[in-house]
Amino acid sequence: MVAAIISLIRAPLHSDPFAISFTALAIASWGIGSLYSSLAQFFNFSANSLLFSNIAYALFYPFAFLAIPRILGRRQRLRLLELLDAAIFGLGLSSIVTALILIQFISNIPGDSTSAFFAVLYPVCDIALVVIAIVSAVVSGFSNRSALLISGVMIFAITDFYFLWAQITNSYQFGQISDNGWLLGITIITFSLWEAPNNLQPETKIHPALIAVSIFISPALLSAIALRPDYFPIYVVIPTIATLFMAFIRMTLVIRQASNLGEEKILARTDELTGLPNRRRLVAEIGALSGVEGALLLLDLDGFKPVNDQYGHEMGDQILQQVAMRFSRSLPTGSVLARLGGDEFGVIVLGSPDTTLEVAYALRATLSYPFTVGGNQISISVSIGHVRNDKNGDLLQRADAAMYEAKRSGVAIVEAAVYQP
Repeated sequence: MVAAIISLIRAPLHSDPFAISFTALAIASWGIGSLYSSLAQFFNFSANSLLFSNIAYALFYPFAFLAIPRILGRRQRLRLLELLDAAIFGLGLSSIVTALILIQFISNIPGDSTSAFFAVLYPVCDIALVVIAIVSAVVSGFSNRSALLISGVMIFAITDFYFLWAQITNSYQFGQISDNGWLLGITIITFSLWEAPNNLQPETKIHPALIAVSIFISPALLSAIALRPDYFPIYVVIPTIATLFMAFIRMTLVIRQASNLGEEKILARTDELTGLPNRRRLVAEIGALSGVEGALLLLDLDGFKPVNDQYGHEMGDQILQQVAMRFSRSLPTGSVLARLGGDEFGVIVLGSPDTTLEVAYALRATLSYPFTVGGNQISISVSIGHVRNDKNGDLLQRADAAMYEAKRSGVAIVEAAVYQP
């Protein structure tokens, strides 16, 4: 075990450090359990010592559940959701299925109910390990690394199943040659980290379907426990309640992440100063205009730069906020007003050419009376470029050219010519 851990620590740097750490912890846990179990053959240990040995063996699995997807997947930051998924899958599915099997076959397994529970738990967890290894290999692409990992996990699992069968048939003897199967499986798993990973490997994790099954089983089993409380032992009730508790925490985290993601998307398309959509949002709306009658207006404020120069940017920001408010109030329902940056705005208006031109004149009229900021009356105007949505050419570029022509000529509003291919 010590040699395997040293080999892991010296594994090539292309391996995920968390994969190395979790694999080392899994092997160390199994090694501690193996040491206690071996000493128990020569010394009269108490029941608590044997329970400690079983717990150490069992801790191999949650660490392995975390390590296997990382061995085959690309590097990624360790997240709380990943830890919860491993705990829910390991505790929820493995422990509950083990308990259900044990209820049916406990009489065939030697020892007390606790020892019998752990004897069945290991093979059930082995099946889960094999499933995770195969699914991760399919997602990341088969390679020498995945082949070694799956082989090691399979040998380890087969040894556990043989050990359970030998216990049931009373044919197991300490130190028999089959005991080397665990060491061989762990050694091959360790060697897999020395193989180069797949360069095209995506991010891998425990498949959501396995998590969903684990979460689904828990409330169903809890309902059965409520109907027949005397039928199910305590080692069924505890993992069931713990799984539901972790599932609730996971749901809370997912909802919070989804909320944060939604807020980030909104902020990514929102102008911080005015609260209006930004250029990115306007471009997206232009792309959705196909087949709809309307127009794009680009507006650039005239006389705004002297305001910044004379009164400062703080007052300039207040003017921009008031301009945005006036523009918003003059637009018809269904229009999109965006701040594109600086003192430039964009508007998408639906309707006929005459209707959209009327909106352009209405926008210009909103700036016909001065702004009062800090006791100062400030007057500015606007130059507007208007382009119909004729489905031809770059609307944003054509509106921009019309707007600059309005600013250059002093006409205030310039309508771009209908596109001629």
